[in-house]
Amino acid sequence: MNMKIKLAFSSIFLLMSLSGCAEKEQLDDGSKLIDKDSFVYAASGEFKPFSYVENDMTLTGFDIEVGRAVAKELGLKPAPKRIKFKGIVEGVKTGRADAAVASHTINPLRSKHVAFSTPYYYSGPQIFVRPDSKIKTAEDLKGKEVAAAKGSTYASTAEKYTDKIKMYDSDITALKALSGGRHDAVITDFVTGKTAAKEGFQIEGRQLIERSEQAIVLPQDNPQLLKRVNEALENLRNDGTLSKISEKYFGEDITKKPE
Repeated sequence: MNMKIKLAFSSIFLLMSLSGCAEKEQLDDGSKLIDKDSFVYAASGEFKPFSYVENDMTLTGFDIEVGRAVAKELGLKPAPKRIKFKGIVEGVKTGRADAAVASHTINPLRSKHVAFSTPYYYSGPQIFVRPDSKIKTAEDLKGKEVAAAKGSTYASTAEKYTDKIKMYDSDITALKALSGGRHDAVITDFVTGKTAAKEGFQIEGRQLIERSEQAIVLPQDNPQLLKRVNEALENLRNDGTLSKISEKYFGEDITKKPE
C-alpha cells in the first residue's frame, strides 16, 4: 500500500473516531436503538453492589438488574456494557450505548449533555473515615485529603469542603485506599460505603451530607426512548419489581422517595 492510500485510510479512521456518534436503527415508534432487538445499557462494573463483575466476567448488581427489568418491559434483550464511569455520559451521548443504568445523580451539569429518566432510586453522599478518625461532619473536612471517584458528583461535593482531592477510577478503590491507611476520608454513596464496611473494610460512616436522585441516562436526541423508559420504570414501581430488586441487594427499599 503506497503512502497516499495509507494517509487516506488514516484520515477516514480519524474522522470516524472524532465523530464518535454511532448510527442507530429507528423503530416504528420513533425511538432509536443500536440494535432494534436489544437494550444496550452502560455501567462501570466497579460500583459494588450497584454494578460489579462476577468470577465468570458477567456483570451483576442492582443497576444491572434494573436495566434487565427495563429491557424486559421494553420487549428487548438486555445487553449490559462496561464503560469506565468517567466516560459513561459521553458514551451515551455519542452512541456507544442506548442508555446508562449506572447510578448517575441528576444534576444541571449533566443535564446540559444528556437526558434523565424519572429517578429509580434515592441516595446521598456520605463521609466515610477510618474508625479512629476525629472527622464527624463536612465542616471537619477543611484542609483534609478526601478521595472520590472520577466523574462522580461526590468529587464535586468534596470540592465544597476541601481543596485536597484525590481521584480514583471507582468508589470501591477509593474506599479500599482509605481502609488501607491512605487519605483522611472518602465521599461516596451511603449504600456503597455501608456495603464495603460490611465486607470488612476498616471504615465508618459519618455525616450524610445531602439527598440525591439517581436516574437512567439517555441521549437528548432520543425523546421517544426516554418516554418508553419512563413508562417501563413506572410499571416496575407499581408492580413492586424495583422494590424487590432493592431488597435483594440492600435489605431495604431505596427506590421510594424519602419523606
